[in-house]
Amino acid sequence: MIYILCSVGLNSLLFVIFKWFSHFNINTIQALVANYLTAACLGFFISSGTFEVAELPQKTWYWGSFSIGFLFISVFYLIALASQRNGLSATSVAAKMSVVIPIAFGVIIYKESLGFIKIIGIILALAAVYFTSKKEEGQITQNKEWLLPLLVFLGTGAVDTSLKFMQNYYVPLDEIAVFSSHTFFMAFCVGCFFIGYQVVKNKKAIKIKNIMAGIALGIPNYFSLYFMIRMLNHPTWDSSTIFTIHNVAIVTLTTLLGVILFKEKLNVRNTIGILIAIIAIVLVTF
Repeated sequence: MIYILCSVGLNSLLFVIFKWFSHFNINTIQALVANYLTAACLGFFISSGTFEVAELPQKTWYWGSFSIGFLFISVFYLIALASQRNGLSATSVAAKMSVVIPIAFGVIIYKESLGFIKIIGIILALAAVYFTSKKEEGQITQNKEWLLPLLVFLGTGAVDTSLKFMQNYYVPLDEIAVFSSHTFFMAFCVGCFFIGYQVVKNKKAIKIKNIMAGIALGIPNYFSLYFMIRMLNHPTWDSSTIFTIHNVAIVTLTTLLGVILFKEKLNVRNTIGILIAIIAIVLVTF
């Protein structure tokens, strides 16, 4: 349970930091790339085991780590793009509703059981995510712009599912720190192309404040992934239980932090969503 609490708290903190980025006019891409490098260096530094860089390609999780790193920054880019074109509500709902993907994966691949009470809890969890995330009026436009939220939905679900798959088959407990660091480093490498494009094509100068913001983001970001993988190693809870609790708790806590720190207003739907989320967590857990 401590790993779930740590992962939920740190993931919620990431949303708060991103919110502060807009207040200080931070270039998000530059900060994100600096964040990935910071997280990678932090993990390599605190890793308890010894390893040789030249031996990393021989690890069973190496190519999986590379793929997830690519997904990390690619999905973030899609989220940023969808937020601009479709609005925050549609994008947020698409990202959080993706919890159904790792749940379905767990049931089909790992033969995890779904009792009636848990099914009700998962349905309520999806409803809670929708109601809690709903901030704006309006619906997704009826043209091809629905494609971006769909890609966010699939991408976010792919990240969670991939992490569960790697943890289950390829990442030993004593290599979690190195795996996490390498995954972040792969995201950093991909992100360098984004920055290169901005510098060359759009004449975007790299600023110190963006780098410092990325460093501040990188520390909790590393530990959020580390504790998430440790969370997935829970010996008795299956992934449908863990992912439901994890995603719903993040949405609920982030919403409450928005109210406390940024004076955001809760409408009736948000309040209903928080209450449903509490009920969903109780049903899925017990």
